[in-house]
Amino acid sequence: MARHLITSAIPYINGIKHLGNLVGSQLPADLFARYQRGRGHEVLFLCATDEHGTPAELAAAKAGQPVAEYCAQMHAVQADIAQGFGLSFDHFGRSSSPANHTLTQHFAGKLAENDLIREVSETQMYSHADGRFLPDRYIEGTCPNCGFDSARGDQCDNCTKQLDPVDLINPRSVISGSTDLEMRETKHLYLRQSTMKDQLEAWIDSKTDWPVLTTSIAKKWLNDGDGLQDRGITRDLDWGIPVKRGQQDWPGMEGKVFYVWFDAPIEYIACAQEWVDAGKGQDWQRWWRTDMGAADVTYTQFMGKDNVPFHTLSFPATILGSGEPWKLVDYIKSFNYLNYDGGQFSTSRGRGVFMDQALDILPADYWRWWLLSHAPESSDAEFTWDNFQASVNKDLADVLGNFVSRITKFCRAKFGETVPEGGAWGPQEAALIAELGQRLRAYEGHMEAMEVRKSAQELRAIWVAGNEYLQSAAPWSTFKENPEQAAAQVRMGLNLVRLYAVLSAPFIPFAAQTILTAMKCDAHSWPDDMQTALGALPVGHAFEVPDVLFAKITDEQREDWQARFAGQRS
Repeated sequence: MARHLITSAIPYINGIKHLGNLVGSQLPADLFARYQRGRGHEVLFLCATDEHGTPAELAAAKAGQPVAEYCAQMHAVQADIAQGFGLSFDHFGRSSSPANHTLTQHFAGKLAENDLIREVSETQMYSHADGRFLPDRYIEGTCPNCGFDSARGDQCDNCTKQLDPVDLINPRSVISGSTDLEMRETKHLYLRQSTMKDQLEAWIDSKTDWPVLTTSIAKKWLNDGDGLQDRGITRDLDWGIPVKRGQQDWPGMEGKVFYVWFDAPIEYIACAQEWVDAGKGQDWQRWWRTDMGAADVTYTQFMGKDNVPFHTLSFPATILGSGEPWKLVDYIKSFNYLNYDGGQFSTSRGRGVFMDQALDILPADYWRWWLLSHAPESSDAEFTWDNFQASVNKDLADVLGNFVSRITKFCRAKFGETVPEGGAWGPQEAALIAELGQRLRAYEGHMEAMEVRKSAQELRAIWVAGNEYLQSAAPWSTFKENPEQAAAQVRMGLNLVRLYAVLSAPFIPFAAQTILTAMKCDAHSWPDDMQTALGALPVGHAFEVPDVLFAKITDEQREDWQARFAGQRS
């Protein structure tokens, strides 16, 4: 039994995420976790909410809530939605946890001991009215490039030009609206990751099996322009992890917090301690400390391509720079972007389908199947309502759902709701068993390699093979001349139903469980031998005809949803 540590990029706390966020990290991570558990391996699957930084403060202010209260509320909302999508986290933590406070301060202390942190004096916008330094996103003004009057201090959303706060015309504080601003000197801590360039490059070069997308982004940040730069790890904010050197105060850093991109990846580790603290597990160090048992763990991260630089450079620099035996990631599965119906998903503009809305209109498995079977692996992908309707109707309703319905209803009509005996299987069944055996090995190979689309294609081919067998064998015709042979064909079909539930569970866990419940089967172990797997339901085993697994999406529904989700989300 292998041990798999799996983490998904942790989502920002500010609001509910859209389907593009879901397919870029959490959903494929869940697919892999469910598959590895299905194979009988030990899995620890962790995720959390990323609760610090400017976005959290701005969202809380907009909601009229204290930031801690807002984060607690939104964590509960995101956890509930994750459960609705069947995301099987062993623990869904919080980057604001006491465990992450302690661990982040510990890493900062170790990095300082190893001369990997330096103090830097820099100028930053200060608001007299607010009595504080303003992060770039707390400053708005008129864009000097296009004249847009709500450009932020880091970027204009209208023309996308990258900006500095001093570039803005008539800058003002987002908090108070005050224009009484000045550039004032402040001090911050920087991680000296430029000194670790060779070590990081050697480590990345050793990962020869990583996706091209992951490696190319990491190498670009290592070598383009001036190469790998030192990175600020502190901010002048109220909300965050106070800057300390271990448990000791850090002179000159009073009132500052660690930058969210320093503490957020450390939450992956702290989340395991939270898992233990919540009474869900024991000995989190055996997953994260190579001197305490983690040396035999395979650690896989899932994320969108925008998160790759921090996970290939900054977080590894933190781990390596500490000089302590922490587990480094073995494989980073990164994804391109999912676009929406001719444009982009937009959280700020409410364009596209958000996770709560998706669950309101259709069960989770409809979304899981489409998103995973169209995962943006080799390039950006696009969600369209026409494609979504066609995929659901053809793959889920016509292929899988129709097969389950036809064979169970036919058996009930001719043999009752138990597995019939019939005669021995013949050449037709032998050919099907051989084909399914080959396809199962291919399916496993794609899943092990985290080739999400290819895995979905192979699973669908396994469903199709059963349909083709049923169409060719035609037990409804055979029954008229040879009821014994028809009974054997039905026995094969019912065992295929159970097999499909097991193999499909990583993709569509709710439907898979519905099938297993209808088949009155607790045996959901992964098949090693196809001949044995297709005899799992013995003669006389009782079952029930399940309700319709997947209802087809009508043209009227598609048109309604396309219109409804094209506009603004309140």
